[in-house]
Amino acid sequence: MRITSKGQVTIPADIRERAGLLPHTEVAFAFDGKVVSIVRAKAGKKAGRGARFVAHLRGRGDVAMSTEDIMALTRETE
Repeated sequence: MRITSKGQVTIPADIRERAGLLPHTEVAFAFDGKVVSIVRAKAGKKAGRGARFVAHLRGRGDVAMSTEDIMALTRETE
């Protein structure tokens, strides 16, 4: 294995699979003076796309309806 000029290296597929490192997994590096370790980063540092979208929309509604009114709109009427 060789590090590229950009400092990149490919983690072999079997190691990625055994470590559970899926695409887009956040990782962290640790160095103890001799050994470099790569570990899954702690979750919760960055909100997911859905959470960011909900936060963006929160408080933007302008129609005052009760839950029952909203549910009535979604039910079939005959």
